[in-house]
Amino acid sequence: MASIDLDKAWADKSLPEILAAPVGALKGVSDRDGELLQQAFGIKTVADLAELKYVRWAQALAALNAAK
Repeated sequence: MASIDLDKAWADKSLPEILAAPVGALKGVSDRDGELLQQAFGIKTVADLAELKYVRWAQALAALNAAK
């Protein structure tokens, strides 16, 4: 997981543990950010964030742009 920045407490965890972790496991995402994501989109875990349709749409647009 070298290319993915995680909070220090999560750096040595397994992939399943990280996916089940609160979004605050991602470096730079505060507890307050996590609360706001949960209120706005029902996001509780890293996996929830990864599956959010808006994130997927943004990733698809970025990939299309990169493929030009």
